[in-house]
Amino acid sequence: MATWKQEDSEGDPRRRAAPLHVEQPSRFPRSCISLIMSPAADLGRVLCIITGASRGFGRAVAQDLYRLVQPGSVLVLAARSGVDLRTFQAELTESEAGRAGLKVEVVVADIGKVEGLENIMRTSREASCEDMDHIMLINNAASLGDVSKYVKDFTDMAEVDSYLSLNVSSAMCLTAKVLQTFPQRPGLRRSIVNVTSLCALQPFRSWGLYCSAKAAREMMFKVLAEEEPDLRVLSYSPGPLDTEMQVEARTKTADPSIKKTFSNMFAQGQLLTCEMSSAKLMKLLLDDKFTSGDHIDVFDV
Repeated sequence: MATWKQEDSEGDPRRRAAPLHVEQPSRFPRSCISLIMSPAADLGRVLCIITGASRGFGRAVAQDLYRLVQPGSVLVLAARSGVDLRTFQAELTESEAGRAGLKVEVVVADIGKVEGLENIMRTSREASCEDMDHIMLINNAASLGDVSKYVKDFTDMAEVDSYLSLNVSSAMCLTAKVLQTFPQRPGLRRSIVNVTSLCALQPFRSWGLYCSAKAAREMMFKVLAEEEPDLRVLSYSPGPLDTEMQVEARTKTADPSIKKTFSNMFAQGQLLTCEMSSAKLMKLLLDDKFTSGDHIDVFDV
């Protein structure tokens, strides 16, 4: 489940016969990103937009990316929490990479609303330079939805529409805006990352909203990969992460067996840190060997 926010409790989709099976995190180094990095030196001079960047997995991804981009790169960090964003911005700006020329812009925005997406794009256009050689969008922001209900309980269309607007429509529209604003040209790489979940592939009782949104997003990005062969599209499933969403999952889930699984994962130390999972995503991006449109699980990296 992602993230228990994008922070999912993923597993290999081939393991469907064993629902909710999650590998022990002993396969992951607890050390820094450098231990699993590829020979590739960096990701280039990048304009990278990250949604849900103020905490959890999005924050960890931003921390890793600023070490792997060239001077003059720009991170555009978007989230609803202005205090957390600005604190994080100051931390990155004062870092060695920040002093070497990395720029960090923050956008306090609700991506479920049109004005939120417009603010992100306005900041991105103003921060970009003509000599950027890599445009990257990390579609990380997501919400769990009401997991205290079963599908038969969702009779309020406004509630469902609001959830899908934040978790599906926003990702599609922001991606489209980025691709239109920064069209393909010689020498430019463009990468789109969809932070996905095992829930995109496998049903979880009382998780109807979340599973539906993750499945819709994943198919949307598969279609995009078919439509845009020059685009690099990755759906990355970050695993069972130790985040606030995971707390919500193990305390509010209606289905008792699913709820017990989450509680056991926490009690048995099976949750991954966001830093562990982010390091694996960095390896995928640096190696750049995945097939565009693929779903790749953290345990398979």
